[in-house]
Amino acid sequence: MKGLTDIPGIRVGHATDLDALTGCTVILCEDGAVAGCDIGGGASGTTEFDVMNPQHVTPAIHGITLAGGSAFGLEAASGVRRYLEQKGVGFPTAYAKVPIVPGAILFDLGIGKAGVRPTRETGEAAAAAATDKAVQEGCVGAGTGATVGKAYGMERAMKSGIGSFTIELPGGLIISALAAVNAYGDVVDPSTGKILAGCRTSAKSNEFANAVKALQGGVERGFGRSNTTLCVVATNARLTKVEATKVARMAQAGLLRAVRPAHTMFDGDVVIALSLGAKRSTVNVVGVTAADALAEAIIRGVKEAKGMGGLPGLKK
Repeated sequence: MKGLTDIPGIRVGHATDLDALTGCTVILCEDGAVAGCDIGGGASGTTEFDVMNPQHVTPAIHGITLAGGSAFGLEAASGVRRYLEQKGVGFPTAYAKVPIVPGAILFDLGIGKAGVRPTRETGEAAAAAATDKAVQEGCVGAGTGATVGKAYGMERAMKSGIGSFTIELPGGLIISALAAVNAYGDVVDPSTGKILAGCRTSAKSNEFANAVKALQGGVERGFGRSNTTLCVVATNARLTKVEATKVARMAQAGLLRAVRPAHTMFDGDVVIALSLGAKRSTVNVVGVTAADALAEAIIRGVKEAKGMGGLPGLKK
């Protein structure tokens, strides 16, 4: 399986700055995708999310931009729009085609060079690099500066990154997920509850402190409002905007299984759901499976991340 690009019509591209430890990931769906979204965290940073509201006039979107750089990184989406406009992709108006590209950001200013953030050119480069080949995972794109386990601050956190995972059901129904994992909490194995990556007992320790217990014990540093797990789930099932919105909400269950605690006031957790194709299914089937795929994508986001910026990672 290739990850999110297993869904026909989706291409994924990264732009990575390993010096500043930041970057941008772009998901392109140039023929249009029905989209819905759900925001679970209390500190999200987004642009053009209202186009996914079922009451909004736009029937489809043409791309998604995920970027580091905190609010500064929202600029990257304009580069994706410029790239798509040059290809003649967009919502038709009487005067021009306008590409519809929602964007979401995560906070990575605390690990690399805080003054270097994804720009319009970064977004354009990520879009130009988009391919339908297997999704590159780990410390790339929006996951370049991603970290997890920040209950005690950055010095006791761990490195994470991008993960992607696909589930195929009988009859050719495909549901896939991609996550840029930058959580306040720990990433755990949902089947055992075992912490895979998270806050450590000290900067030099490999033992886990347990973010939930730290929070319950009164530790609430949270490294400011500076954590976010950015998620995209996609399917080749035909969904309406209302149905895609429900799938995005159901998929949040996968984030809640794999990240503990999640949806805090320190996190900007978002899920975008995309529908491309005409397979027949139900919201229940797609939503439950999307949650499973997302949990696995989040786990891959930490397992595929190498140590960087002075923080350890699981990938050797």
